[in-house]
Amino acid sequence: MSSAPPPETTDRLASDDEQTGGNGHASDPRTRAAIEAIAAARRRRPPQRAWVRAAVIVGLLALTFVVARSCQQSQVRITDDQAIATAERRVPFEPTHVQVRMLRQGVTSRPFWIVSLSVPREGETQVFDELAVVRVDANTGKVEDVRIQRDAPQPGEG
Repeated sequence: MSSAPPPETTDRLASDDEQTGGNGHASDPRTRAAIEAIAAARRRRPPQRAWVRAAVIVGLLALTFVVARSCQQSQVRITDDQAIATAERRVPFEPTHVQVRMLRQGVTSRPFWIVSLSVPREGETQVFDELAVVRVDANTGKVEDVRIQRDAPQPGEG
């Protein structure tokens, strides 16, 4: 027994494929015209210059650099202990109380350590003989601002 179909069936299938384009559907003459039009348009298009491609690549590299740089500026590289040590070097007194907190400021949410250094008045907890607030950039460690208040007034004093 042969698995090949009878010859008349093979001929009929071949003639159907020629008419339908091989997918069982009737071929559309507009498809061939559209493909030829696209190919002709590609041949007519002038070749891109090498400098245009190079400029696009350089632009993408510059954009990548700017994005990477802005991401690095929002990182916290300085610990709170380092910020405290930096702040203590910038004030002219020896603090007995230290308070530190992280604060993100500005449109870019740049991180800063805000370090409060104080010497409370004898027997008081809310009145200070010495008080300083130091703002330290948490990315670079640079002191951005120092505010020192000596002999803070008593509550009720103006």
